[in-house]
Amino acid sequence: MHTGNQLSTEIDATVPTAARMYDYYLGGKDNYAADRAAVEELDKVVPSTRRLALNNRRFLQRVVRVLTQEYGIRQYLDHGSGLPTQENVHQVAQRVDPTTHVVYVDNDPMVLVHGRALLEQDERTAVIQADMRETDSIFDHAETRRLIDFSRPACVLFNSVFHCIPDSDTDGPIAVARRVRERLAPGSFLVMCQLVSEDPEVRESVTEFMDQATQGNWGRVRTKSDVASYFEGLEVLEPGLVEVSTWRPDTEVAPRQLTQEWIEFGGVGRIPL
Repeated sequence: MHTGNQLSTEIDATVPTAARMYDYYLGGKDNYAADRAAVEELDKVVPSTRRLALNNRRFLQRVVRVLTQEYGIRQYLDHGSGLPTQENVHQVAQRVDPTTHVVYVDNDPMVLVHGRALLEQDERTAVIQADMRETDSIFDHAETRRLIDFSRPACVLFNSVFHCIPDSDTDGPIAVARRVRERLAPGSFLVMCQLVSEDPEVRESVTEFMDQATQGNWGRVRTKSDVASYFEGLEVLEPGLVEVSTWRPDTEVAPRQLTQEWIEFGGVGRIPL
């Protein structure tokens, strides 16, 4: 298992983070000049990224609504949740059932500060600072244990985060997904998607740019077949593994990802009963 360095509690405004760049793409205010500059440079390489970020957020909201309404899920563990925006997981789920419990996990200290301030009046929701690869630490955290009963079905979210971690036999995306699955009850769900491209030049250029911009806090852009490997042993819900704007859209005229330099690709898998 990954046993990296102690997570920093200091916020470094000079180094972009994926969470703050994502916040800026979504129109948030919790970002710095370095994050905005990185976004402008990234847009030169892959101009469709802003639309991709918005579509990814809508995918997350649809998934949570569907799992809460149609599958009775009442507990969520959201890895790499990022900075609080409108229509977070707990807001979408608790609109269906106010008793739903949600735990957010992120390694960015800014997420912890803002998240706790937002949720301090909500006893059914918590934010913890942790590396998403530290499965045991996350599942055994006091707040996680307080809010989530892993003997019952739960949903674990890895929404647009696996591209942030490198490949590794012990803490790459496949290993993390397997460890999480071992801790979940039958009938639980894993939501997993990440940035992919079938163009080797795009994969290489974006991976290099993001690795440099975040000072090594990045994995890589992968392929659709890479993402499919995360779902081995799971029952994939319809419509399968897809570009996320096409996953159970609310309407036939819902926004689609129109440009194809890279896409957000994934879906929802269920642990067999």
